[in-house]
Amino acid sequence: MANDWRLNVRSVLALMSLALATSCSTQQELQPQPSPIPYAVAAPRLSAPQAHTNTSKGVTASYQGDAYAGRRTASGERYDPNALTAASSTLPIGSSVMVTNSSTGRSVKVRINDRGPNVHGRSLDLSKRAAEEIGMTKKGVARVQLKRVDSKTDNSEPANSIEGSSSAETEKSNSQDYSVR
Repeated sequence: MANDWRLNVRSVLALMSLALATSCSTQQELQPQPSPIPYAVAAPRLSAPQAHTNTSKGVTASYQGDAYAGRRTASGERYDPNALTAASSTLPIGSSVMVTNSSTGRSVKVRINDRGPNVHGRSLDLSKRAAEEIGMTKKGVARVQLKRVDSKTDNSEPANSIEGSSSAETEKSNSQDYSVR
């Protein structure tokens, strides 16, 4: 009886081995397929952006109302809706930018003192007063042109925070138009 059991186990193992060997021999070898889309890694941008002459695209700006008054900004100061300030995710803290509303043609000089906006598709959050100066408070959002007017940055911000440029290159790029994406 014990021999019958061992014989059955051996038979089952032999059949399983045969099935495994057969399945391995009939399976096609899989070749690695080349990627249909060649991927390229962009090199880091080491120089300041070139000046644009009416070819730069505007960016979308919004504004912060009174709800955030008194809260700390990224620069450490408190948000004042009556100050001419703005939040940008790419421009250095402490830099000044001339913002021109594309639909009204009105401009205002603002100082970057915060990070933001935190809404997809927007590049700049103006203070309430800055938004009033360029006539965008009714709509709340506007296409604007940005022009950097100085290169001063806060000590807490790295000198190369705008598109990887060095502080010497940032000084040379004074008064150039920028399109923030």
